[in-house]
Amino acid sequence: MFVKNIMVPKHQCVTVAYDESLQAALDRLERYDIDSVPVLRDGKYAGVVTRYGIYEDFFRADQPKESFLAGTKAGEAARRKDVYFHGQEVLEEALLILKSFPIVPIVDEEQRFAGIVTRTDVLEQFRSAFGVGRSGIRIAIACMESEGQIAKLSELTKSFHENIISLATFDEEDKLVRRIVLKVEKNQKVEKFISRLEQAGFKILSISET
Repeated sequence: MFVKNIMVPKHQCVTVAYDESLQAALDRLERYDIDSVPVLRDGKYAGVVTRYGIYEDFFRADQPKESFLAGTKAGEAARRKDVYFHGQEVLEEALLILKSFPIVPIVDEEQRFAGIVTRTDVLEQFRSAFGVGRSGIRIAIACMESEGQIAKLSELTKSFHENIISLATFDEEDKLVRRIVLKVEKNQKVEKFISRLEQAGFKILSISET
């Protein structure tokens, strides 16, 4: 999935104009209970203003709070002006960037602001990918890192008519071993299915009902 698929479009975003005051930006942050707001200049992305950034700049400024907030433009306090997406990035790439920041703007080829992708929305997609919120049987297994293991697992689930809710693979520190977390719907054949997995050479690490 691409970040454009979970983008919050421009008309649903809270933004602030470049020439608006920091007081206006702070008011918006507090009104909507958010930590950051994109700055726009003639419709183009010009950075992000954050609560932390405002406080940081104020402590560095040698002037009263009211004067600083009223006399400083939002654009002058904008950060991360070169951090944005174009929409074609995959969620895995977005998660790495969003790890240190709650939102990343999405712009077109001419830098026009199109919307934002949020850390919360990306994490929700990963929750969905792992089947969080859906009841089932979670089976963690380990297998040798060799060609055809996923195909073998697929054939086994097909032969038992298992309905796969989610499937994810992880590298172990030992590069010869791969860990797989499989979540299937609960049914009367699950125990036989797990037994067959072991017979096929998959090591069962844990089994839990969620």
